[in-house]
Amino acid sequence: MPPKKYNIASIPADGIGIEVVAATIDVIEHLVKTLKTFEIEFTHFPWGTAYYKKTGEYLPDDALDVLRKFDACLFGAVGAPDVPDHISLWGLLLALRGPLQLYANVRPVRMFPGTRPRLADCKPSDIDWVLVRENSEGEYAGQGGRSHLHQPWETATEVAIFTRVGIERIMRFAFETARSRPRKFLTVVTKSNSMRNGMVLWDEIAREVARDFPDVTWDKMLVDAMTVRMVCKPASLDTIVGTNLHMDILSDLAAALAGSIGVAPSSNLDPTRRSPSIFEPVHGSAFDITGKGIANPVATIWSAGEMLRWIGEASAADVLMDALEQVCRNGVLTPDLGGTADTKSVAAAVSAEIEKIVASQASS
Repeated sequence: MPPKKYNIASIPADGIGIEVVAATIDVIEHLVKTLKTFEIEFTHFPWGTAYYKKTGEYLPDDALDVLRKFDACLFGAVGAPDVPDHISLWGLLLALRGPLQLYANVRPVRMFPGTRPRLADCKPSDIDWVLVRENSEGEYAGQGGRSHLHQPWETATEVAIFTRVGIERIMRFAFETARSRPRKFLTVVTKSNSMRNGMVLWDEIAREVARDFPDVTWDKMLVDAMTVRMVCKPASLDTIVGTNLHMDILSDLAAALAGSIGVAPSSNLDPTRRSPSIFEPVHGSAFDITGKGIANPVATIWSAGEMLRWIGEASAADVLMDALEQVCRNGVLTPDLGGTADTKSVAAAVSAEIEKIVASQASS
């Protein structure tokens, strides 16, 4: 029987996204070649700011239909200094997340080799979290508008949308994620003291769903108090779930506390698996270092590891992550982590480490 083949869409998009996706694909292709247990074919799409400037759109009309033919997607970063961020983000990434119903954004956070914690008295075991973000509605539902333009009474509205189905499905996903981890502990982030409609519904559904998970311990935290808890009592947390806006902010704080946003991965998941999930680094397009060859590829490589695990190649993901961690432990680091390595040399070192690990497994 021939090895299973996966078709992966590649959307490098903008800035350093192009560089770190290229480096990651080199690593993944080397991993596949070394393991010989499955195949991957990447198909590249030019969607991004250059495409927008040429066509007037970030995505072609058939983009969703095109992507639905793939097993998963590896994404770089979107954004350019000469295009307003709300145009680029809504034109590309948010134009995919919502229509594809990638409603669970998952961001694992832990102290990675080569990074130093921001908290002086923090032990590596203190920060080992999985952050689950509702990814399809809430504060980023796209509802609202502007009127009376350029008048003193110019008005802008931004309407958050919270639906029972949207809240229940992300809560179930979060409780299931917590159940799969050793501590079986979930923290629900809310702001129901002042947001008395949507966030109250959020709390009510959390309590309802919790009844189906008697083996999971859970608590509730207001989002402002949550920032303090993350800094002062990081070991008290494990799995965390929150709204689109709240977790967008808290996940960046989490990555910084663990050492660097440059190593933070994320997954945009459709848990129903009707649509292909998108895997991307948390960092942005970073035009200040674009073209210098020093972008950190770790977050994208880790995101690709999450992708491999999602499509069913867990053992390959383990090899990739072991290699990536060993390279960082060896001090092969880009300047953002205090090292002198460039993007390509980090990727090359990971590929070399993959060979060592696979050879060791074969001889044992």
